[in-house]
Amino acid sequence: MTDDLPHEECGVFGVYAPGEAVSKLTYYGLFALQHRGQESAGIAVSNGKRIMVFKDMGLVSQVFDEATLSSLTGHLAIGHDRYSTTGASVWQNAQPTFRQIGGGGLALAHNGNLTNTDEIEELLAAAEQEDVPHKDKMDSSNDTALITALMASYPDGEPIEQIALDVLPKLAGAFCLVFMTETALYAARDRNGVRPLVLGRLENGWVVASETAALDIVGATFVREVEPGEFITIDSAGLRSRRFAETDRKGCLFEYVYLARPDTKIAGRPVQPTRVQIGRQLAIEYPVEADLVIPVPESGTPAALGYARESGIPFGMGLVKNSYVGRTFIQPSQTIRQLGIRLKLNPLREVIAGKRLVVVDDSIVRGNTQRALIRMLREAGAREVHVRISSPPVEWPCFYGIDFATRAELIAPGLSTEEIAQAIEADSLGYVSLAGLHMSVGLDASQLCSACFDGKYPIHIPHGAAAALGIDQENA
Repeated sequence: MTDDLPHEECGVFGVYAPGEAVSKLTYYGLFALQHRGQESAGIAVSNGKRIMVFKDMGLVSQVFDEATLSSLTGHLAIGHDRYSTTGASVWQNAQPTFRQIGGGGLALAHNGNLTNTDEIEELLAAAEQEDVPHKDKMDSSNDTALITALMASYPDGEPIEQIALDVLPKLAGAFCLVFMTETALYAARDRNGVRPLVLGRLENGWVVASETAALDIVGATFVREVEPGEFITIDSAGLRSRRFAETDRKGCLFEYVYLARPDTKIAGRPVQPTRVQIGRQLAIEYPVEADLVIPVPESGTPAALGYARESGIPFGMGLVKNSYVGRTFIQPSQTIRQLGIRLKLNPLREVIAGKRLVVVDDSIVRGNTQRALIRMLREAGAREVHVRISSPPVEWPCFYGIDFATRAELIAPGLSTEEIAQAIEADSLGYVSLAGLHMSVGLDASQLCSACFDGKYPIHIPHGAAAALGIDQENA
């Protein structure tokens, strides 16, 4: 069955903590961020004299073991969970990336997606550095490698902080960066704050991470968000903060719907109660007579709870999720592949048989998963299946770090809600409205990016992509 999920972008983690086992802290931080990327994982560690990088394809628990972590000794580290949004899913594109710079090393990890890679390539060409190859000849084809190469193109002796303050304003799109030299940890967030990045305090140091859940797992106390347009340095002298751009918040709305863990906070908003409120709003906008509300676990669970509470329809777990499917490199046989969704979900027949169901999920991308799920529920005895979605229809691709299908592959463009309901074989279908979603999140719409829902891209996207989508950015 075709993968029908909006894939997470990446997770980043950085720690400066002399006297602590920073590789193990980074391992657990990446473990907490595993939902943001399951293709590859990597850790870079410095002992003050040299940087060691270890990365490989697979989940964090597959890439690292006790022996590997014990060999990665030092007092500062960065880590990365990857799902490819640019560049192939191959070992060369695993992060952190590494380059020699100014007689030392630079390791860098990135969450997001740049929209001006052509301009960065032109800057690299203009640098005329023999040791900075063209992107096509690099050992990595993702935009992260371009950032690292651009920083490495500066003359030896140039302070890394000054290099960063010169490079960061040249980057466009969405980026949360953690990077390091042998002696210092750095973090930066794009001026729009599209992707989350937070700062935490350890007893003997500091942590930066994509989500607050990663701070919790390593015992760090949440201090604050890394502000959009902020550049942070952490070394033996402590923490220093500088601005490289003025803040113009455009946080990703889809983080609240699906991407972030439910036990995290974004822009001060706890995700779990926000998703419950979205479910309440969905029940107000699309009520239906039914016997049971069930979620598509786990991403649909909070919204299903909210729908049940608002509607008064009982909540139940009608689907069991196999928590150990994850991302696997063992391809299923044709017989198992044809079973499709049963690899991940199985119905509880005694719960759903004879019932009119409200099935709550976070999104519909291509529609393949929902169609297979509805057929499975009907086979298990469901009398009616009413689908409720806790996001508006996904009609546009994302250029800021989420790997949605192309617009041609999305089911929503060009179809009415009733036509989509017919396509997925649901008795009825309802999406929460964009206005209702904004109200549930509790932030002003001007501070959020909702481009995947309304096609209004707050940051310029590549001209070729804009032309292909029929978007006039100059007059937007």
